[in-house]
Amino acid sequence: MQYKSTRNAALRVTAAQAIAQGISDEGGLFVPETFPAADLNAMLPLDYVGRAEYVLARFLTDFTAEEIAQCAARAYSPEKFENGSPAKVVSLDAHGENKHVLELWHGPTCAFKDMALQILPHLLTKSLSKTADGKTAVILVATSGDTGKAALEGFRDVAGTEMIVFYPENGVSPMQKRQMDTQEGENLCVCAIEGNFDDAQTGVKRIFTNAAVKAALAARNKMFSSANSINWGRLLPQIVYYFSAYLDLVQAGKTAMGDPINVVVPTGNFGNILAAYYAKRMGLPVRKFICASNRNNILTDFIRTGVYDRKRDFYTTISPSMDILVSSNLERLLFHLCGEDDKKLAAWMESLQSGGAYTVDGETADAVRALFWAGCCDDAETVDVIRDVFRRDGYLCDPHTAVAMGVYAQYTAETGDATPTVIASTASPYKFSDSVLDAFDCAKPADEFEKAALLAALSGTSIPQPIQALRGKPVRFENRCAADKMADFVLEKVGV
Repeated sequence: MQYKSTRNAALRVTAAQAIAQGISDEGGLFVPETFPAADLNAMLPLDYVGRAEYVLARFLTDFTAEEIAQCAARAYSPEKFENGSPAKVVSLDAHGENKHVLELWHGPTCAFKDMALQILPHLLTKSLSKTADGKTAVILVATSGDTGKAALEGFRDVAGTEMIVFYPENGVSPMQKRQMDTQEGENLCVCAIEGNFDDAQTGVKRIFTNAAVKAALAARNKMFSSANSINWGRLLPQIVYYFSAYLDLVQAGKTAMGDPINVVVPTGNFGNILAAYYAKRMGLPVRKFICASNRNNILTDFIRTGVYDRKRDFYTTISPSMDILVSSNLERLLFHLCGEDDKKLAAWMESLQSGGAYTVDGETADAVRALFWAGCCDDAETVDVIRDVFRRDGYLCDPHTAVAMGVYAQYTAETGDATPTVIASTASPYKFSDSVLDAFDCAKPADEFEKAALLAALSGTSIPQPIQALRGKPVRFENRCAADKMADFVLEKVGV
């Protein structure tokens, strides 16, 4: 299996090269040459580690079976994931609905990013050993909240790596900020930027394609890589949990093998829902992908109209991991749906860069709408959903999952579609205790840990151990920089 770039379809690299490099030299994203067919019956009896090995082996053909098995076993061990269940499915079907929540937040940082970022360090170090000639990988990460902590935890003290994480100073929850600023690890650095997530993401991409900065790193035997979902090694593991959820539903008698499901994903950068689309390309029977946005509803507008226009107000919401106006992974989907026409795709991306917008052709827009349905919820609607779901189903969800729940209700009201549905739950509610408490109409204490304790008392749920462990932990990082000074910050931190 080889990989090509969305902006240079003639290019071919190995999986190890794609993972080590992160992004193509011309700024394109690596995508697989083909999508291998998955045998659902063969995967059915396997545990999560076995299912991960099965999927990864079909794409990482330059890795040995032993290497893949080692990566999966280390990433998804019971020590890493609560109760040894990396991707737990909870059925909310007591009222006759066929609705199932895929909980992806039982890992060490209580967010779905753990599902990929616990295995990426193993994939990356093995990729570097195959391709990088002993170079140290300088891993740059832009985060809207959850990726940063998950990446820091995954790469903590990993030999041959250095990591710098940038997050928007006023664009993450207090608990997300505390998770990042208290992170341990001698090879790690965290920096708040004056701007939003898109500023951070754009800054990282510019550094990746800056020839002078790359040359300065090379002179010190270092190279850039990425832990964002622009990296294939980050996106690939996310395919696994959609297969696993479907197979768990089959085993539980909630659906029959071969019958279709719908998938609902709260998303800003489009990576998580793209992984579900890739699972479909491999044979997972998905009828409809339901894309859920918050008030920053650029993806909703694009899916409905075919026009992607980031020239709009940016909103800071109670679902901050979705506060994004430049959805990087949408580029991959459009590449596939426009007939893998790299020139057409590159022109759209250039229009976005230079003018802030692009419009896809009618055929591509129709192809998107045939697969995807989109909706959005504002903050008030999100709080209402948290309240309603808890009262009706006894289920406590975070603001991102609530956006997905709300949009799914919009979808069923409009379409009447009763297909069994998997809703991706992307974070523990305790990462956003302040916002979740708004659904309980109560007075809130000032301290974040007291808020978590109150939420536990009101909901009858337990505070995850990784959240409890943050109490009293000393702050290590207080770096700040302007978005246009990120390259200078990187060069200083890596000793150039």
